[in-house]
Amino acid sequence: MERLMEASRAGNIDGLYAAIRENANILAQIDAVPFVDTPLHAAASAGHIQYAMEIMRLMPSFAAKSDQDGFCPIHLALRSGHIQLVIRLVERDTDLVRLKGREAITPLHYVAEQGNLDLLARFLLVCPKSIEDMTIRNETVLHIALRNNMFEAFEFLLVKLLISCSVDINEKNVEGWTPLDYVQDESQAEIRDLLCSAGAVGASLLPIIDNLAPFLR
Repeated sequence: MERLMEASRAGNIDGLYAAIRENANILAQIDAVPFVDTPLHAAASAGHIQYAMEIMRLMPSFAAKSDQDGFCPIHLALRSGHIQLVIRLVERDTDLVRLKGREAITPLHYVAEQGNLDLLARFLLVCPKSIEDMTIRNETVLHIALRNNMFEAFEFLLVKLLISCSVDINEKNVEGWTPLDYVQDESQAEIRDLLCSAGAVGASLLPIIDNLAPFLR
């Protein structure tokens, strides 16, 4: 096992097959453990693209496996800044964009938090439904972009939101805030206007609007 992990950290494909020759069931044995550092985790952390693609070919299930810290390989690649590897992983399996790691944070949530518009656009293009996913804090990607002051990223998301109409723009997180509640400063007027034009309201107004809804139909 240690020889396999050393090969994975080094991106040594010959070492991978040497480990398989010693134990033909080694990958299946790793896969049987619920939470484990797989060879794909090690390769993703180190940014070894070719090795990661070979492991994905041999054992696709490793891509959705969580380690003991709650991270899947794509989360580790993102956190380590290995963008080209992330792109290759998503090309191999577009559903990885929706893969929930620790606290149900997806790759889309992470790139919105970091303000990476290139990956944001790529993820939404290949997996539009990823915009619907929420964290354990009941936060959508809109909450995350606004909470972290990623307004450029948010403007893009809003356009995507208006086109897809797939997210409740007035969703409240665990703190009881809607996306509009994050943009009350005067310097954020442009973003606030964009939200309001899409029908967004603050959390304090939601009960009033809900009560009036039968009369507005």
